[in-house]
Amino acid sequence: MSEPAVPKVLSDESEAAKPASKKKPAGKPTRPKSARRRSREVALQGLYEWLVSGAEANVIDAHMHEQEGFDKCDAAHFDALLHGCILEASTIDAVLARHVDRKTSQLSPIEHGVLMIGVYELTHCIEIPYKVAINEAVELAKSFGGTDGHKYVNGVLDKAAGDLRPVEVEAMRASRR
Repeated sequence: MSEPAVPKVLSDESEAAKPASKKKPAGKPTRPKSARRRSREVALQGLYEWLVSGAEANVIDAHMHEQEGFDKCDAAHFDALLHGCILEASTIDAVLARHVDRKTSQLSPIEHGVLMIGVYELTHCIEIPYKVAINEAVELAKSFGGTDGHKYVNGVLDKAAGDLRPVEVEAMRASRR
């Protein structure tokens, strides 16, 4: 037998009590994050730790597995992103070097990590459409990066996609004509 529904009581933290400027826009329901998106977020946190501290991948991996909410992410995708980006860092940075306006070592660790994830997915996750890979990286940059970092990430990955997935990019451009 199920419990009777309890009516929602408005508290100081409820939507109705928030000032209009802090309320979520009407008509845009909040969807729970997908397991893939969570895996990208946790991988970004791990890459940030790696870029800043230089810790070993296995130490970072263990630390990320201990984080609250890790159980809600796609663990296989997380492992591929974290370990793949670290193992292929020099190759990924070589791809990025063709499209960034400074050395990758001079990028903020967040933007650098987001770009690494984007290039890794464009290179190895062919089942993910290139536009989705770019959009997911842009969303990471919006959530964790600087004010306009997402614009930079979008521009760099759009150019990189032309190198990494030329047939898919050209097909998309041709379909718009």
